[in-house]
Amino acid sequence: MDFSGWQKLTLVDFDKHMATTLFTAGCDFRCPFCHNRDLVLNPSEAPVIPWDEIVSYLKKRKGILDGVVITGGEPTLMPDLADKLRDIKALGYAIKLDTNGSRPQVLKSLLEAHLVDYVAMDIKNSAEKYAETIGLPKVDMDAIRESISIIMKEAPDYEFRTTIFSELHNEESIRGIGELIHGAKRLFLQRYIDSEHCIQGGFHEVEKEKATAFADLLRNDVEQVSLRGYL
Repeated sequence: MDFSGWQKLTLVDFDKHMATTLFTAGCDFRCPFCHNRDLVLNPSEAPVIPWDEIVSYLKKRKGILDGVVITGGEPTLMPDLADKLRDIKALGYAIKLDTNGSRPQVLKSLLEAHLVDYVAMDIKNSAEKYAETIGLPKVDMDAIRESISIIMKEAPDYEFRTTIFSELHNEESIRGIGELIHGAKRLFLQRYIDSEHCIQGGFHEVEKEKATAFADLLRNDVEQVSLRGYL
């Protein structure tokens, strides 16, 4: 399976690293606020980036770049992901993996093989609102909880993150997010930005004052809670 998107340089996607970002096509969620609509809904039509081309770039950029971000779509759906991560690791790069947490056993195997240095998992909402927030009739919350536990216990470093918008996030659901990740090290509340590239779009951002209040609520459960995308 090939990667379908590539941002060759990023200074913001992998903290303290100058990185390149690779996008997989396909996802098992249908989050209406997702900005990668084409990669999620039409994976068979996504472009194909030859792996040899990516490896060649990484070899040439050694000493300039020091990190690789793997995102999507949902990267854990890629059958040969571990093999590609081994190739990246052999070149000396740190790897950040973005995931929705739907495939905990894949996540566990990657961490046990020491193929991932940093995990960023999206926590979509409270358990009660999870399915609605990911655009599906139901969700396997056992898998989500297992991924949370694996990350907290086994990831070298990690963050959880929640994109908040007015239609589906309120004080009750924010408290539910805290219950899901109780004892976690780090959570970012991300500002929702509407875009024509969203799967659905048309939602409304949570104002900064209210987002700050949400963050305050979560500090009983999470060591570090920060806002992302707010000025």
